[in-house]
Amino acid sequence: MREITQKLSRTDSDEFGELRFHEHASRVFKNTRQLRVWLPPGYSSPENEGRRYPVFYLNDGQNIFQPETSFAGVDWHVGETLSRLIQESVIPPVIAVGIDNATVERIREFLPYKSIYPPVPKPLGKHYPEFLIDEVMPFISRTYRVARGMKNTGLGGSSLGALISLHTVIARPGIFGRLLLESPSLFVSNKQLLKDSRAAATWPQRIFIGVGTRESGKPDRDQRIVDDVRALAHTLHLAGLREKRLRLWVQEGATHCEAAWAERFAEAAAFLFSE
Repeated sequence: MREITQKLSRTDSDEFGELRFHEHASRVFKNTRQLRVWLPPGYSSPENEGRRYPVFYLNDGQNIFQPETSFAGVDWHVGETLSRLIQESVIPPVIAVGIDNATVERIREFLPYKSIYPPVPKPLGKHYPEFLIDEVMPFISRTYRVARGMKNTGLGGSSLGALISLHTVIARPGIFGRLLLESPSLFVSNKQLLKDSRAAATWPQRIFIGVGTRESGKPDRDQRIVDDVRALAHTLHLAGLREKRLRLWVQEGATHCEAAWAERFAEAAAFLFSE
């Protein structure tokens, strides 16, 4: 396991924490990707050596910390946003783990069911919970001072990365207490994840769902996308998640892009991890 460390900052200061890179060879998927681990300011200070931190796992790790690796050159500003929320005492210090997607295999790994659009006849997503929970999470726990338990463990993603996050909390309940779903692609696989949601008995303690009203740029399809998200929120409401546990943001005019997800991230993180 090779590790690279650098300060994460768009200035010359160290106020935005530290970003470490680990190459992870997956037994489940038989490929290799990077894990990008963001440590909050003060993590390495001697006075905090006994402290343990909540952890937030985020899919599509290439897109969340740095513009040079992100799709279209726009990232989520996760390090800067979390640093600000921590400094303002909105949330406690949190570790964020960006799990890189597998590039050409991304869609197959993020889909648990066969799909016509996008065309995926042999999906791999049913193995994703095993990859995340039995491979990635134990490595992070061995390497960093991670607090245990549902309330200290979050998961999230956008688009298909949100879809596989939803599948993971349904397939392996009781592990993740915080869930972020940005523009989830609920239409794929004949809306099977919506159907699975109706049968789920256990949900994270807090869930944030974000979606824009111009996700596709086609009015009819945009309306269907928002309707699907509202249907998921309704299912969660029926399961007992009220306003203290569930937050839905339908953002007027927002599109399906990293900039929109970055814009909503501060409110999402504040809702999910505030004490």
